[in-house]
Amino acid sequence: MRTLVLLVFCLAVGCLSQAPRPCRSPPLLTGSLAVMNKKVHAFAKYTYDAMGQRIRFKEMGTYENKTFGIDALLLFRKGIMYKIHHRNKTCKKERLTREHFHPMEIPRDATLLGQVVLGSSSGPGQGLLVNTWHGEHKTRTGGMRKYLSTFTEFGCIPVTFTHHTNRTGWVMTTFFNIVIGIQNPEEFIPPKFCKGAELDETEEEADFYSVFNHVEN
Repeated sequence: MRTLVLLVFCLAVGCLSQAPRPCRSPPLLTGSLAVMNKKVHAFAKYTYDAMGQRIRFKEMGTYENKTFGIDALLLFRKGIMYKIHHRNKTCKKERLTREHFHPMEIPRDATLLGQVVLGSSSGPGQGLLVNTWHGEHKTRTGGMRKYLSTFTEFGCIPVTFTHHTNRTGWVMTTFFNIVIGIQNPEEFIPPKFCKGAELDETEEEADFYSVFNHVEN
């Protein structure tokens, strides 16, 4: 009996002492986020579908002290991004880089910076165990994007994501009020008034970050 108890204890301690590993968030998420850098301060509600490679953003904020509102639907598999204007019922249809869908995850080549408790570990429900990672990857222009990501230890839910390029400087994204699953699948269907929108072939191909970097459009 003592041997069995000791074995169970050792297994439990071994599981708890394992080093954090890169992970991927649940494929369907709904939540809110805040994006900030020197020029942009924005808050958005988002719907995320990793299986279908689709993201919907409904965003409001300021860009260079001017307020803006954006409703953007990113359909990576189709290579299309819709910028939806409900006030005048028009849509702007842009090319989207299919290869630049970024699932919410910690890449396998990321380096662990550390594991901490946000808040307090003194009592149940007083803190959140998170892991922070860093690394870099190539951009579509051949440059390098440095990043710093914090995800929860349990569930692999994003908490913060900070990235840097020479073009944008440091951009920080904070995630909150996240729910696993999608409440309304129609979020990924363009409104009827977008049906006649023509693809703008003159625009440079957009990617995930274009929603935040080109808010002036």
